[in-house]
Amino acid sequence: MAFDPAAALKAIFSETAAAHQRFAERGLEGVAAAAAAIGRAVTTGRKVLAFGNGGSASDAEHLVAELVGRFEGERQALAGIALTANSSVVTAIGNDYGYERVFTRQIEALGREGDVAFGISTSGRSPNVLAALTAAKARGMTTIALTGRDGGPIGAEADIHVNVAEASTPRVQEVHRTAIHAMCTLVEQSLKS
Repeated sequence: MAFDPAAALKAIFSETAAAHQRFAERGLEGVAAAAAAIGRAVTTGRKVLAFGNGGSASDAEHLVAELVGRFEGERQALAGIALTANSSVVTAIGNDYGYERVFTRQIEALGREGDVAFGISTSGRSPNVLAALTAAKARGMTTIALTGRDGGPIGAEADIHVNVAEASTPRVQEVHRTAIHAMCTLVEQSLKS
């Protein structure tokens, strides 16, 4: 049977919509809790430190861009740092301490009590994300994990766990992006009240 691009595309979009619907039925409490924690931090002089690997690194940078810049409305800039964005820092730490410490070392340098550590992992098992959340907890930071699959040890470590319980990495990442946008909407709305 010949490959049918139209059928493949329809299946992708149907699967994505179904993953979003499943998450909407069971994951919104975590999104609301994460948004509330971010809102508390950024309105009390604290910041969000976001991190992840690969596509999750991109999502961490996207979250920070929405906080520091703006999302949908004009408002004050909100403090956020993507621990993935400074290639000199990431490569120096990776070279000197090992890749497992690329986020932990930055948490130690930049994280303060009351800040938010926002770790993203589609597998829930990235050793450097887990280590950073553990270090953040020890510093009195609020920890948020955005995960996929069963959430793994990263979900178990976090104060607030937002889990997209899908097996497909692309579907997890698609719902992660929507969850991040939903958090940004709630944070911006909370600034108006």
